Amino acid sequence: RLREALAEMKRGLAQEAAILSTCNRTELYVSSEQPQAVAAWLAQYHRLGPGELASYLYTFHKEQAVRHAFRVASGLDSMVLGEPQILGQMKEAARAAESAGTLGTVLHRLFQRSFAVAKEVRSTTRVGANSVSMATAAVKLAARIFPSLKDQNVLLIGAGEMVELCATHFAAQGPARLTVANRTLERAARLAHRFNGRSIELKSLAEHLHEHDIVVSSTASSLPILGKGLVERALRARRRRPMFMVDLAVPRDIEPEVGELDDVFLYTVDDLAEIVSLNLDARRSAVDQAEAIIESQVGQFMHWMQARESVPLIRALREHAEHARRGEVERALKLLQRGEDAALVLESLSQALTNKLMHGPTQALNDAAGDERRALADLLARLFRIK
Repeated sequence: RLREALAEMKRGLAQEAAILSTCNRTELYVSSEQPQAVAAWLAQYHRLGPGELASYLYTFHKEQAVRHAFRVASGLDSMVLGEPQILGQMKEAARAAESAGTLGTVLHRLFQRSFAVAKEVRSTTRVGANSVSMATAAVKLAARIFPSLKDQNVLLIGAGEMVELCATHFAAQGPARLTVANRTLERAARLAHRFNGRSIELKSLAEHLHEHDIVVSSTASSLPILGKGLVERALRARRRRPMFMVDLAVPRDIEPEVGELDDVFLYTVDDLAEIVSLNLDARRSAVDQAEAIIESQVGQFMHWMQARESVPLIRALREHAEHARRGEVERALKLLQRGEDAALVLESLSQALTNKLMHGPTQALNDAAGDERRALADLLARLFRIK
């Protein structure tokens, strides 16, 4: 449907178009003279009345649109400040538009500059540093306990959104094995399959707990799933090798007494929330630096846009000068063929060419009066670099 939507916009609404669609944003990047018509098309495409969509829309033009694109790519406009996933999603949007034939010169340049700005922001500020989600904080904490996560077995209990996010982040570290436990084996298997892991039923947890070095739990259970006695037995079977446990559930999945056991590192959702909050504060302090980089790059992009708008005029000026040159060269060649003195012919050619090229500016200056004449005189002095 994305390709179809892009093609529809290109047919009569926009010269160029790209669509960025994520879990919490849908943005249309267009080069168009009729943005209101594009908004009306979006409502119609989703079978909505124009009024139904209007209150949820925001529209940015020119410089504002460029600034917005740079902020989005840099993670400054995200729900989680500095999150990196949006950059990959923007790259995918650009690739889709290019594949559909709707990515022209302006949007291609906009996306490429957005990616470059995002890279500069992330490499020169701390906007992207530190964990700002429960899942990333859990991974960072685990990395402090174990020298390498590649040698560890990870157990995720539950199959909801939080466990799915944790699975994504832990799987990216390449653990020795990733296991998903859930009351419904089918749901556990579906999630585990995505990460080449294995699945077990929650009722068999006691048999498998000791096999795992890292345990993350987030279920909707009203009672704890892991008690002190169960974890003690697992530790004995592990010969006291440490276990890192994270309880992201509310109410708790892991009994608080488990944290009293030697060789168990237990963190709760409150512990991780504190880490996330501190790291968010650190990121926010870097926002001013990031905004300064973005403003500088917006200025450069708008300079490119303005220079591009001058191209037709520059082309017309050159064609005008070329027409005058060709006319005088043809006249000079005829005079030379008739045997006229070459020096006199060249002198005549240069004088005639000068007169033709200077006639327009001179006439415009003579026709002007008052403030207009003074402004035009200053402009001509700048154009011809006359002090």
